[in-house]
Amino acid sequence: MADQAERTDGDPEHRPRGRRPLTWWADATAYDEENDQLVTIGQSPENRRQALIKLMWIGIWMAYMGAPVSDLADGHHTVPATVCGALGLLAFVTVYLVLIFRHTGRALSRRTVFGALGTICALAVVLTLTMGGDWLVLCVYVSVAFGAVLPLRLSRWAIPLNTVCMVAVGVLVRGSHGLVSALIVPSLLGGFAMTGVRQMVRTTRALRAARATVAQLAANEERLRLARDLHDLLGHSLSLITLKSELAGRMLPGKPEQAARQVADIERVSRQALVDVREAVSGFRRPTLEAEVAGARTALAAAGIAADLSRAGIHHPDLPPDQEGALAWALREAVTNVVRHSGARRCAVTLDETGGELCLTVTDDGRGATGPHGNGLTGLAERLQLADGRLETGPGERGGFTLRALVPLSRGARAELPSQAAP
Repeated sequence: MADQAERTDGDPEHRPRGRRPLTWWADATAYDEENDQLVTIGQSPENRRQALIKLMWIGIWMAYMGAPVSDLADGHHTVPATVCGALGLLAFVTVYLVLIFRHTGRALSRRTVFGALGTICALAVVLTLTMGGDWLVLCVYVSVAFGAVLPLRLSRWAIPLNTVCMVAVGVLVRGSHGLVSALIVPSLLGGFAMTGVRQMVRTTRALRAARATVAQLAANEERLRLARDLHDLLGHSLSLITLKSELAGRMLPGKPEQAARQVADIERVSRQALVDVREAVSGFRRPTLEAEVAGARTALAAAGIAADLSRAGIHHPDLPPDQEGALAWALREAVTNVVRHSGARRCAVTLDETGGELCLTVTDDGRGATGPHGNGLTGLAERLQLADGRLETGPGERGGFTLRALVPLSRGARAELPSQAAP
């Protein structure tokens, strides 16, 4: 019971309603006591390109650093003051980048985070009071760091408080009254904009996790459906085979003719069960034109080949499942050959009805056929023959290679029946 109470007190979702949390600070900062870390708000760059992109977005905010850098370059300060100011600015920028670049990808410990925030706050105040009003812009970076690092419950108080401190410091520095009024909006806007980015990143990561969960659930549901269908197909047949086998065994010594009839029934039931299983498995494994068109579009785009599939998404109501599966295999094989061997820059896929047949045409502008057909096209021709179709290949009208797969439509077969039956 003590362990359960401890878990519910620390988890805001399981905390009893109306009870005030005792550890309000840990709850406000979303602190992970097990790893001694604040909850991270983003992901670390996985390669150099991602790191450069993230650094570029962070660098946009560095435009405000022009004021203190210009103040150092103007020579208004003594040499020791200029050196100390440059070192202080370098330390401020280093700590700021560590917080924004490092912590937003992989969370630092709570002690490190609050130590770094305290450091840049102290540097911003000290440098502004000693170097002049041009350095007041450092307080804007402090607000941005608050918004990027602190949780929403703390940042919504820390950002306005930092802005008030900036105004107070600006009052103490001569000649900075106009700059103070100009920096109030950037301080508030920059800080709260980073809190919005922080919430957006969290939402994006939650959506990615939810999408992966949905995909896993869909795969599990498909496995359950397959198991359920196979059980329904085989349960009755296997039970019947078992009963007839036992019955044939009892009849075998004295009634061989009746036992032979039971064995014949067993053979018939087992053959039918085998047919049902084959139909079920072929139905699960049979490709469809819709899925293969989507896969062809993805494969051609990945290979840098311009794809014209505007006339490939036709769903014909009279196309039987076996013929559709044969056309789908033909499309897969043709697109695979285009991607691997053609060297083409453009590929067009069309699906047209010609008479009582449906014709799938795949044309590319590549180098064309360079030798005899391989095993893929040979197997494809055999598969089309099983579906009462045929395969035609040859050069295209403007070069390249053309593959045509034709299969009969079911309404053509129905239309021939009356004529055959007529006297």
